[in-house]
Order: sequence, then structure tokens, then C-alpha cells
Amino acid sequence: MAPRIVIAGSANMDVVGLAARLPLPGETVLGDDFMMTPGGKGANQAIAAARAGGRTIFLGAIGSDAFGVTINARLTAAGVDASGVRTSYGQSGVAVIMVDRSGENSILVAPGANTSFTGLTEPERRTIAEADVLVCQLEIPVETVTEAMRVARAAGTRTILNAAPARSLPPELLDNVDLLVVNETEAATISGRSEIDMSALLALVPRVVLTLSGAGSRYADREGVDTRVPAYVVEVVDTTAAGDAFTGAIAVAWGEGRSLLEAVGWANAAGAACVRHVGASNALPTRDEIDALYLSVSPPRTE
Repeated sequence: MAPRIVIAGSANMDVVGLAARLPLPGETVLGDDFMMTPGGKGANQAIAAARAGGRTIFLGAIGSDAFGVTINARLTAAGVDASGVRTSYGQSGVAVIMVDRSGENSILVAPGANTSFTGLTEPERRTIAEADVLVCQLEIPVETVTEAMRVARAAGTRTILNAAPARSLPPELLDNVDLLVVNETEAATISGRSEIDMSALLALVPRVVLTLSGAGSRYADREGVDTRVPAYVVEVVDTTAAGDAFTGAIAVAWGEGRSLLEAVGWANAAGAACVRHVGASNALPTRDEIDALYLSVSPPRTE
């Protein structure tokens, strides 16, 4: 049976502009195209996990506006159980995203209803306790993330924290993280070191995946493993949701019982499959797309 994945996190409407290059401060650049699509790291990772084959439940908050209706519809259409999503009177979260022709992006997030996702209810606690894997990020109040992780740990649910956006974290939160997924900026912020120091991160959590964009990933744990998993070479169109594709996929693979090293390789394929398309939730790959890329290199390469 497919693993039960619970994502507790943010949901936004992404307003995306495409241009030849990103504008400098104070500069106006004429764009190539424009689109609006549901996003937010939590909702994106829920859709990513569902498309990767997980039985996925999303916990979060949307606004009472038209964006909220659209976000909820996108989650449901992707196969995510959104029945427990809260509706908060007012505006949904919004992300303003600019993407250049090389696929690089710049993002501003107005959290809106996401800030109201506080104080887990008993149904939300049961949902987390019954999961195989809980995934959280940092676009909702950190107190909610801490509470969700604590509930999961008490129930024996595996926990993954994608510590984005970068910020310092309370010890109680880190004490309940089984797997930390971070990029280089986030790793430096959490460890307090200017250079990447996996040992400093492993002093805080038992397992770490460091995502390295086009260079792949690095996995390390307290058992002495420290391994590079190279990236898949694809044509990059838009990197916006690549990290979310990676996190959703690794949750499913780990929930299926794969080793974390294999799960990282499969998640690398998910991230690579994502960047071949423009957008956030609409660019997240299906299981078949991930498998096709993953199996194009056999056995999975490590260094």
C-alpha cells in the first residue's frame, strides 16, 4: 500500500512573470509572459508527494477569497486530501515570482492566511499521528511546525523538515526532526557556520540532505555516511518548485521503505524532471516521469 504522507505547511497563489532577465532594484523590465498558479511550499510538496505515489493529506490554511477556492481545487484535483484545510476570513497567501530565461527566479511571499495556521486541533493531531511520514517547512508559524513535529515523534511518525526559508530554529523543533532537508544558505543559517559543516548539522539532527541545485545532493547521517548523489542533466526552464518536487518525492520513497540513499537519488530525478517546465504546482512530475529519468542512469550514481 502507498505510504501515508501528511504535509503541514503553506498554501499560496503564485503570480509568475517571465522575462529575459531579472530586474535590478528600481528597474522595470518588459516580460515575456505571465501566469497564475496555486503554490506555496506546503501545497507544492503535497501535490509532489501525491503525484509521486503517496496517499497525501494536506494541513494548512487558505483565505476566504477566490485564490483560496482555486488553491483548494488544485490540491483536490492532484489527488491530495484537502478536507482538513482551514479557511480563514481574509486573503490567501500570495507569492510574486519573477523568472528569467535561464530558469533563475526571485520570489516575494505575502503569507496571508498562512499566519492563522496555529494551535493544532485534535483531528489534525490524529492525522499526523496516523501518518507514515510528516513533512513541514517554515512558511507557517514555527510554533505550529514545532507542535506538529512533537506530535509526530510521540506517535512514531517519521519527520522531515525542509527548513525553508532560512531562519534559526528552536532546539525543541530540531530535537523532533528525523531528516533535515536544506540548501546551502539554509544549512549555514541553522548551523551558524559561514561554510557548510555537515558535522555541525548532525549535532542537531540525525540525518541531513543538502541540496546543491544543479550539482545534485549530499546525504550524511550519524552512522558515518557522507555521500554525494550527482544531479541529472536536463534542460532547465524554471527552477521555482524543484526543491518541493525533491522533498515530496523523498518523503514518498522513504515512506515506501527505500534506503535514504536510494530515496535521495530518486528525489534528485524528481527535482530534475520539475525544472523542465514553467511554474510551481503545474510543473511537479508524476511518478512515471520520475521513474523514467531515474532509470535512465542505472545503478544510481554516488560519490
